[in-house]
Amino acid sequence: MPDPMRSYLDFEKPVAELDAKVDELRALAAGGSDIGDEITRLEEKASQSLNELYANLTPWQKTQVARHPQRPHCVDYIQGLITDFTPLAGDRKFGDDEALVGGFGRFGGESICVIGQEKGSTTESRLKHNFGMARPEGYRKAVRLMEMADHFGIPVLSLVDTAGAYPGIGAEERGQAEAIARSTEACLNLGVPNVSIVIGEGGSGGAIAIATANRVLMLEHAVYSVISPEGAASILWRDASKAQDAAVNMKITAQDLMRFGVIDSILKEPPGGAHRDPQAMIATAGEAVSNALDELRHLDPATVRNQRRQKFLNIGRKLA
Repeated sequence: MPDPMRSYLDFEKPVAELDAKVDELRALAAGGSDIGDEITRLEEKASQSLNELYANLTPWQKTQVARHPQRPHCVDYIQGLITDFTPLAGDRKFGDDEALVGGFGRFGGESICVIGQEKGSTTESRLKHNFGMARPEGYRKAVRLMEMADHFGIPVLSLVDTAGAYPGIGAEERGQAEAIARSTEACLNLGVPNVSIVIGEGGSGGAIAIATANRVLMLEHAVYSVISPEGAASILWRDASKAQDAAVNMKITAQDLMRFGVIDSILKEPPGGAHRDPQAMIATAGEAVSNALDELRHLDPATVRNQRRQKFLNIGRKLA
């Protein structure tokens, strides 16, 4: 049954119209009309239309799906996969940055450190989490968590979902570039396995700062790029309206990045995107993380580091 609170993207208009007709017929059926067969026929047509639409998404449409406000966010994955989660706050230098959520808990009964960017799902929470755009203190909190996890031999899971690091004056004054570099370095130096999932947007250095992992997974309709399509269009053509062209040329989809060796695995999303069945998507992600950690958990620290570094050195050397 279509969720009445669901918001449709522009390119989903045909599906929205079919769902609206189904809702109208259901209202008639509730009044006693015998139209069950017609409802079933329209539901099947809507489902088929949705599947066909999502089987042929353009890079720009995938960008829209990755940004969908009802897509499961970092805190949803933590609630669905991690038990006994205890968040840690602050970088012990400046303050706490709620754009980046981090802490320790249990995954499959084993200890794990979780770091992720949280965009927020309401106006209030989006402002609280700064739309997932971390400041320097957020990345320094990530470094603090990774170093603690490494000290106690606890694997690290990072959940990537950000348009990019926050570009404000205050962030630059407090050393945004240095903080991102230190966080990336901390990822590379970990002697414990780390797994990263791009669950929505993987934007620029703001993403790579916590995504430099032994295994980089990516949702089917997520995007991962050095800059947003709008930003690239503004730089290349001085026209943000050409974002669609930029999205195509930048090769930002999971399918392109898998071919280039930037990511290791694509996690299939439910029909119509992760936002249509968040619980199924979270379960799929949990299984993928479990499999990745099983492959890495018996490696010694030196092998873990070398494997991770070699993975990133190999990017761009071989194209499938």
